[in-house]
Amino acid sequence: MGSTVATERSKILLVDDDQDFLEVYWEILKTLPSGPGVHTASTGARALAMLESEPFNLLIVDLNMPKMDGLQVIAIARRKYPALRVVVWTCIADEQFRARAYGMGVDQYWQKPASEQERQHFIDSIGSLLEREAHSGFRGVQSKSLVDLIQLECLSQNSTTLKICQGAETGKIWIEGGEIFEAEVDELKGEAAFRKILGWKTGNFELQPGEHTKQRAIFSSYQALLLEIAQEMDEAGGPDGSGLNTRLDAPSPLMSLTRFNGVQFVLSVGPGPKCETKSWGLEAPDHVAEWAQQSLKDFAALGDKLHVGHMQQMTALSPANHVALAGSPKGELCVGFRSNMKSDEVRETMRNILVKWAA
Repeated sequence: MGSTVATERSKILLVDDDQDFLEVYWEILKTLPSGPGVHTASTGARALAMLESEPFNLLIVDLNMPKMDGLQVIAIARRKYPALRVVVWTCIADEQFRARAYGMGVDQYWQKPASEQERQHFIDSIGSLLEREAHSGFRGVQSKSLVDLIQLECLSQNSTTLKICQGAETGKIWIEGGEIFEAEVDELKGEAAFRKILGWKTGNFELQPGEHTKQRAIFSSYQALLLEIAQEMDEAGGPDGSGLNTRLDAPSPLMSLTRFNGVQFVLSVGPGPKCETKSWGLEAPDHVAEWAQQSLKDFAALGDKLHVGHMQQMTALSPANHVALAGSPKGELCVGFRSNMKSDEVRETMRNILVKWAA
C-alpha cells in the first residue's frame, strides 16, 4: 500500500524512542491550522509497519534509535514511498549526518529545539510543509522556509554550504560559524547574489559541509540582511505577492546599527521620564530594557562609591551571547553580540556603534 495518497486531512507520523518527547509534540502538532492527524511510533520497525498499513503525508523521524536507527528508516521509506515528505529531528550535531540525510532526499534536517524560538520555527516549518503539499516550490525549502533554514543555521552557529538550484541556475550560500560569509549565482557574488537567490520561488536545495577557506564577501549580520531583503520584497509585492518577512521584526530606526558584524539585537531607552523603548531583533524588549536600566544604574552607583568616574561602557560575556551597555545624552543603548566574538572585538564594535548612534 502506498504512503502518500492525498487526503483532505494531512497525516503525520512522528517517530522517536523518547516517549515524553512524542507526547509533547503529538499535542503541539495537532494544533496546526491544517488540523493534521498525528500518529506516533517509538521504533523504526513500528514506523515502517505503519507506513505500510496506511497513507501518510509527512514522516518526522529521530536519528538515534536502538536496533533500527533513523537513517535506516529513511532509506527504506524513500525507496518505497518516494513522494513522502521526510523531516529529520535529532540531538546529533554532526555535519556528516546532516549531509548524509540530505543526500538521501530528506526535506528538512532539524536539531531538536532547545528554546521556545527554535520550537516555534520548527512548528511553523512543519505547518508550511503541509500547506504547500499541493503547490510548487522548493523541495524542502520554499521561499519562507528558505529564510527559516538560514536563520536556523545562523542561530545554531553552524558552518555549512547551502546549494540551491532553480532550473539551469545554481546558487550557493556559505555560512561560517553562524555568519553569512558569501553567496554566488551566475556572475553575481556577495549580497547581490544572496538577494537573487532569496527571490527564487521554486527549486531544490542541498546542505553541504562548510568551506573554511572561503573568503568572506558579506559582512552584514544575517538579521539585518534578511530584514532588508524582506522589506525590499514587501515594497515590490514580494516574489509571490506576499513578501518574506512573516516572522522577521518590523522595521526599526535602529536597523542601521545592525550592519555591524556580529550584532544580534539592539535596544535603546530614551532619556527623560517617558523612557521610550525601541528595539530590533528582540522578542521581549521590555524585560531587556528593565534589566539594562537597572544594570546601568547599579554600576553607576558602584562607580560613584569607588570614585572612579562616569561609566562609559559595560560589557558582559557569556557562552550564550555577549551584551554591551552604554549611556549617553540620547539615552541608554543595549547591544547583543554573538558569543564567538572576542571581548576586544565587542568593545571596539560597540564604540563604533555608539559613534553612529550619536550621529
